[in-house]
Amino acid sequence: MNPKILIFSLVLLSILTGCKSDSKKSTDAKTEEVKEEAMPATEVAMNTLTQSEIDDGWVLLFDGKTPEGWRGYKKDHFPNGWQIVDGTIHCIGSGRGEAGNKEGGDIIYDKEFQNFTVSLEWKISEGGNSGIFYLGQEGPDFIWKTAPEMQVLDNEKHPDAKLGKDGNRQAGSLYDLIPAKPQNAKPVGEWNQVEITVYKGTVVHKQNGVNVVEYHLWTPEWNELVAGSKFPSLNKDWADVATKGYVGLQDHGDDVWFRNIKIKNL
Repeated sequence: MNPKILIFSLVLLSILTGCKSDSKKSTDAKTEEVKEEAMPATEVAMNTLTQSEIDDGWVLLFDGKTPEGWRGYKKDHFPNGWQIVDGTIHCIGSGRGEAGNKEGGDIIYDKEFQNFTVSLEWKISEGGNSGIFYLGQEGPDFIWKTAPEMQVLDNEKHPDAKLGKDGNRQAGSLYDLIPAKPQNAKPVGEWNQVEITVYKGTVVHKQNGVNVVEYHLWTPEWNELVAGSKFPSLNKDWADVATKGYVGLQDHGDDVWFRNIKIKNL
């Protein structure tokens, strides 16, 4: 064979082999890429903390299995009107609204907090009403007489959604004082993720990833805001919110569910 032809053949063979190798590498890389894209993100189990959250100082307030740490307001036990079911704390609706259930009543976590962020999820029943209290005190007959409340509500069917001023009784709002804006609560049957941050009087309500309420306690503006609400007629000292208190969940006579309750001291 002509030496020139032999050399050309060998060079051509080398090029073709290299192309096949590069093509295979490219195909393998694409296959790996597809595998990575198809692999679902790891889901965090309900009512647990990730290692990152633990390292960041978060603490669970509900283990998903027992009412440990929770008790009735001004009671030494967890009331029968509430139950632990399917990884949730469930307030059993009485069908009597504010008249409530004699076996129920509001519940609190049995530890006071001062500067903190509390995070949880809630789901309301059709036409339902409830709330999340913070900086609450024991003494009066109801925790709402001492504590600010983040409203939990079916905005579509409960009458409270149309009462108050400018929607300040809708979900996420500082009840009867400051409306949640934007109003981004999810419909009945869906879970809403919320956070409440309290730090030296500054308070922020976050609902479904968005800050919807911001205010500052103990200021002239705060006192003026409270004076224009329904609270002074119900409790003249309502504006004097404590600097430290309990986190509470409201029994308003309707079915409501809470889960993934955790807190971080600031």
